[in-house]
Amino acid sequence: MNPIILTLKSSPTVPLEAETVTPDAFVNMSHEQICGSLVYHGKRQCRLDDFFEVSGEFSDSIEMHGDLHRVKLLGKGMSRGQIKVHGNVGMHLGAGMRGGRIEVSGDAGDWIGAEMVNGLIQVHGNAGGQIGAAYRGSLRGMTNGTIIIGGTAGLEVGMRMRRGTIVVVGKVRDFCGLQMKGGTIILMSGAEIRTGAWMVRGTILSLEPLPLMPTFSPSGCYNPTFVDLYARELRNYGISLPNHPSSGSWSRHCGDSSIPGKGEILVWNPA
Repeated sequence: MNPIILTLKSSPTVPLEAETVTPDAFVNMSHEQICGSLVYHGKRQCRLDDFFEVSGEFSDSIEMHGDLHRVKLLGKGMSRGQIKVHGNVGMHLGAGMRGGRIEVSGDAGDWIGAEMVNGLIQVHGNAGGQIGAAYRGSLRGMTNGTIIIGGTAGLEVGMRMRRGTIVVVGKVRDFCGLQMKGGTIILMSGAEIRTGAWMVRGTILSLEPLPLMPTFSPSGCYNPTFVDLYARELRNYGISLPNHPSSGSWSRHCGDSSIPGKGEILVWNPA
């Protein structure tokens, strides 16, 4: 199937809610139906073709072009196919995603993959905060899937996540892994302060030193075999994760004892 191509005509003046743009919906739609899909420009109900030039029909592959930093909720709840964004994109990308793949060539806003269930989201640029997190008032963040951020990320990455993997190549801001209940966060360039605060379970790996809270206790150094599995998978995305004893070892810290929690933070110590 040829992809459906959406090209932004002009940037919305206020956030544009485009949760109807999903492979699940478009795979069964004609060109005319796609053009007539409803989007919300602020409080105003509009057609998709009021903002985008539309090409293609009946496909679960979508390509989007233009600066979409004010376009929200793309791929919300999608379970199949793929979305490729050639440019920046706004908040709530892939929220509640259940499958498929989203790839962004530019930057993305807050709440990427919030409460996602499965699938892959890859952002080549920088990202906002609350990646893979639970929404305010909710106790369950992402429960499976993979999110890869090629640049930096904001606050509360992985907040209340239960399963799945988040990888951030650039530096991450405060409260990474806040109230984390499971899953894995890999920090290629470290994070700022309060990493793993109120962490219940799960694993955070950092290749750079972290300012650890006093509620995390040292628990030796080793080279866990599960890191080899992550390294093998991340090689497909151009990410190198060390684990060989000749290169160094991981310093393990357990906590957060203020809960008390049974999570772990592993910090790489090069040889």
